[in-house]
Amino acid sequence: MKHKVMGVINLIHETDELEHLTQSRCLATVPFGARYRLIDFVLSNMVNSGISKVAVFAHTKYRSLMDHLGSGKHWDLQHRQSGLFVLPPATDDIQEISRGDLYHFYQQRDYFNRSSLDFVVITRSHMVCNIDFEKVIDFHLEREADITVVCKQQADLLAGKARKVKMNEEGRITSIQDHYGRMASDINSMEMYVMRKELLMELVETSLAQGQDHLVRHAIFSRLDQLNVYGYMYEGYLGVVNTLSSYYRNNMNLLDPEVWKELFYQPGSIFTKVKDEPPARYLGNSKVTNSLIANGCRIEGTVVNSIIFRGVHVQKGAIVSNSIVMQNGVIGENSFLQHSILDKDVRVEADRDIRGAASSPFLAGKRKII
Repeated sequence: MKHKVMGVINLIHETDELEHLTQSRCLATVPFGARYRLIDFVLSNMVNSGISKVAVFAHTKYRSLMDHLGSGKHWDLQHRQSGLFVLPPATDDIQEISRGDLYHFYQQRDYFNRSSLDFVVITRSHMVCNIDFEKVIDFHLEREADITVVCKQQADLLAGKARKVKMNEEGRITSIQDHYGRMASDINSMEMYVMRKELLMELVETSLAQGQDHLVRHAIFSRLDQLNVYGYMYEGYLGVVNTLSSYYRNNMNLLDPEVWKELFYQPGSIFTKVKDEPPARYLGNSKVTNSLIANGCRIEGTVVNSIIFRGVHVQKGAIVSNSIVMQNGVIGENSFLQHSILDKDVRVEADRDIRGAASSPFLAGKRKII
């Protein structure tokens, strides 16, 4: 990247309504699309945009996050001076952890102050997209903005939740929803913010001194009349994945070849933790239609319109339809699975009939036996 930019993936108090899927993991590491995790998208976007120094502000349930990210080598971020930095909370005190994200930014201020990079790109992990941040930085400089917010004009968020914003004719943001209410606008914030590092640190210290500790609500929303805050309109595919329904619907959207191609390859590739496993095996009278099947699977039954993660075994006579089966799941002989989400290591015994609905899929938590 021609600009000196650092990335921050902010996991502090992310909206999370994924029920059992986030019982033992943070939202960022929820499996998605047969072999990925949600954080893979924004992390790959940063790397593809030339951002080589990325901090992940962990919050709670981050064991799986540490395991997934490792040294950052799968994203070419294993460098000593730049690279990937996972920064957990500075304390285990529950009251301290419950404070807003600006407090946690302040606790890690040395990370920012020691860096010579000029700009900061702050994102969340649940916005599934493929974006070139270099174009956002160019827009930020052209408009001489104090803060640039990446936005998407999209009326239907497939049941995901996002802040709505209002903009004037010049593209300046005039109002930001304090939370997820009913603002009359189809322009949504993608929770991606660009600003100078010095401005961020000034906002952190000023807001905290005034008893305010939330980046959007206090540092940005309350200063729209003082700062030049512009909206950059993103034109590509966006999946907002922070509810169970949005998780299911955005996974199912991947079965559209055009969506898959745009999301995973344009403008750059999406990377994830590599696991060397053998190709999927299709045996006997197996039948697969319009589905994503990951490595290491053993398919003996029928799979239709479904997302099948690594190491899943669909046994003889079993039918999996419009469902998501995560890693190492087993679907027993002659069982029927429809409109369902099975977390890792779930076992469905033989001759079971499990049916959810497209609007309300059946969900089984980790290691459950049905």
